Amino acid sequence: MADPQVLVVGAGPTGLVLALWLTKAGVAVRIIDKTAGPGTTSRAIVLQARTLEFYRQLGVDRIAIERGIDFKAVNLWIRGGRVGRVPFGNIGEAISPYPYALIFPQDLHEQMLVEQLNLLGVHVERETELVDFTCDGDGVRAELRTKAGEPEVYHAAYLVGCDGAHSTVREKLAVGFPGGTYADTYYVADILGSGPVFDGEMHGALDYADFLAMFPMQGGGRARLVGTVRKKLHHQQDLRWEDVNQSIVRRLKIKVEAVNWFSTYRVHHRVASHFQQGRVFLLGDAAHVHSPVGGQGMNTGIGDAVNLAWKLVAVLRDAAPTSLLETYEPERVAFAQKLVATTDRAFTFVSAHGPLARRVRLRVVPRLLPFLFRFAFFRRLMFRTISQTAIRYPNSPLSQGQVGTVEGGDRLPWVPFKDVTGKMTDNFVPLTSLDWQVHCYGEAAPELKTICETRRLPLHVFSWNSAAAQAGLTQNAAYLVRPDGYIGLVDSGANSANLTAYLERWTG
Repeated sequence: MADPQVLVVGAGPTGLVLALWLTKAGVAVRIIDKTAGPGTTSRAIVLQARTLEFYRQLGVDRIAIERGIDFKAVNLWIRGGRVGRVPFGNIGEAISPYPYALIFPQDLHEQMLVEQLNLLGVHVERETELVDFTCDGDGVRAELRTKAGEPEVYHAAYLVGCDGAHSTVREKLAVGFPGGTYADTYYVADILGSGPVFDGEMHGALDYADFLAMFPMQGGGRARLVGTVRKKLHHQQDLRWEDVNQSIVRRLKIKVEAVNWFSTYRVHHRVASHFQQGRVFLLGDAAHVHSPVGGQGMNTGIGDAVNLAWKLVAVLRDAAPTSLLETYEPERVAFAQKLVATTDRAFTFVSAHGPLARRVRLRVVPRLLPFLFRFAFFRRLMFRTISQTAIRYPNSPLSQGQVGTVEGGDRLPWVPFKDVTGKMTDNFVPLTSLDWQVHCYGEAAPELKTICETRRLPLHVFSWNSAAAQAGLTQNAAYLVRPDGYIGLVDSGANSANLTAYLERWTG
């Protein structure tokens, strides 16, 4: 492989996924991190269905699943009583091949991604720090400090900052990071324990002024707890598990036998003013941070990585104009802003103080949620939102056309079917090519076949079935699918002129 063209700063999940996608697509990458090694604590732990779909494209989904725990239900408790249970399996099975969320602690997650990169000959350069950089028309001149303490000047075509909330890349770009910090202090603890809620499912509990989230972990009796620190202790240093308000833990009948790891933190909500300046990009926590409600943060950063990766591949291959890279920011910043606003409202609700907030949490919610949970559309909406399968880019310049309920910018709907041997498969199988392709459900028009053959664009024709109709697809329509599994163009008549014009604009 040629000299690296992309310098990735930061080797958390976001930077590692970016490097893995680029490498698998044949683009040389260099990835550095100022830390001595990967994280040893679990930190972010939930992989959503959409992330697993991306991992399937990269061929690592089965590894993650084998090393993680899938949980198929979320339970809500109010003052020690369970008021609702949302089972993922029966609401997500028609939406994604992964109708669940996966518990996969960040330390194990990073280890898996590093292993996959190592197999491809790419190694994270530890204790190597970005000091400064300058840009010109041909690339980026980065000043590094290596593990030995030696200065190094490195030239790359593009620089990508995946270096966290205190990003050096963002600081050097002088990009604003507006937002704020919540007043309360929160804790995270990995525990060994027992009790009725150790059932392999997630549990969320609300109390007078506290909340507690409990996630199952690998190993008998292990769980992750996230909750509030007593207000009078917010500014105390070196807090311990004994300083945590234990009332909500007792209400759930959790018997804590050992605390393997404990830490406190403050929650921020910020979105960078820009995600791109010329040849430099911001991804993950360097671009946006928000509350942990819904387990969205790490998954959003991985989504950033996938969105940018295929565009860098196309531009560096001279298979797309550089203007393609300018679609990264509008596509991802819109979702980041919406996510921060949504998690902010949810977090404000579960952590708010005062008699009104208490009345809503303890009297209104127990009556409202069981009623809403009765409706399949509400449960389905919850799964699509939390799983990130509902993320779409309708206002992107890359998104064109609408047929029925599916339009350009939507994630390609998932359609399972039986192949000629009777084995179950689906329409996501071709996405492992990491390249553009056309899908047709039913019969492909002759002119569609011709243009695909002429442009060497893979055409996948699937038999029309009830699953395709249920997913909102239209029989015989043409769907031009981007490398990241989103629809670029949809055309009911498989019009060759529309497809040709789109391809000439975006793929050269």
